[in-house]
Amino acid sequence: MDRRDLVDPESRVPLEGLLQVMPGGFNAIPDIVQRRATVAGMFAMLEAPANPNVTDEDRTVPGPDGAPDISVRIYRPVTSSGPLPGIYYIHGGGMVLGDVAGEDANARRLAEEVEAVVVSVEYRLAPEHPHPAPVEDCYAGLVWTAANAAGLGIDPERLALYGGSAGGGLVLGCALLARDRSGPSLTFMMPIYPMIDDRNETPSSREITDVGIWDRAGNIEAWAWYLGGQEPDQYAAPARAQDLSALPPAFIDVGTVDLFRDEDIAFAQRLMQAGVPTELHINPGSYHASETFAPEAALSQRIWAMRVDALRRALG
Repeated sequence: MDRRDLVDPESRVPLEGLLQVMPGGFNAIPDIVQRRATVAGMFAMLEAPANPNVTDEDRTVPGPDGAPDISVRIYRPVTSSGPLPGIYYIHGGGMVLGDVAGEDANARRLAEEVEAVVVSVEYRLAPEHPHPAPVEDCYAGLVWTAANAAGLGIDPERLALYGGSAGGGLVLGCALLARDRSGPSLTFMMPIYPMIDDRNETPSSREITDVGIWDRAGNIEAWAWYLGGQEPDQYAAPARAQDLSALPPAFIDVGTVDLFRDEDIAFAQRLMQAGVPTELHINPGSYHASETFAPEAALSQRIWAMRVDALRRALG
């Protein structure tokens, strides 16, 4: 069976267009520098119109001990006042691609529709900077955000984590670090189709080989680069965590045509078994990040509506 036949018809149109221009998808580009440039160009083409309802500000903040400073971009809805909920945003890209600019439109959307201050973090990427550099950068930015909540206009009692794909894995890594280091108090976490298991042993990880967006070969390569020859711990690969108790309430969504489908379903079940309130959505016909590549599709609109609703409910 061609797994692309299972893709939502509306969402398949831009995917087929991408594969005509780039046979095999962007993971077929062997040079990581060229691949990053290609992905950046692709996201630039997907860029949404400027949003006058949200302002943004770039800042440099302290990184992990002994490591370089990191940059964050802070988004605020212009019509809201008083302390707002905070959303700490971690971009995706398989630990090897992506940046804050590439997910600018999504961060603005959350700031406007949830009426929240969104802090989006720029972290170091593998293979140049393998684990633990990415998760430690993200955690350092989270610590800074929580410590400076008042100055940022954030209610410290309403702070959530949000991220997709690698960003979802880093959301869970940060939540585990916050718990284990007695760090920032978190109200909610939204790891979207998170990248969390380096073992690549699930049925879906074997099924998704030629959809064109984050297939098996690219995932195996990204994990090898991210781990850099190290044995993975729970902060690199949260699926390996033995104890999932005392984590913040969670919302996870993943598509039926996503390589991460089965590892994410299993993780959500384990969160529930550990007593963590967890909302899980499986989106029929959705491939990895399809709502980004096909934003006008009805399926994409439903996916976004569920996320915004969940964040509003969790953050009051």
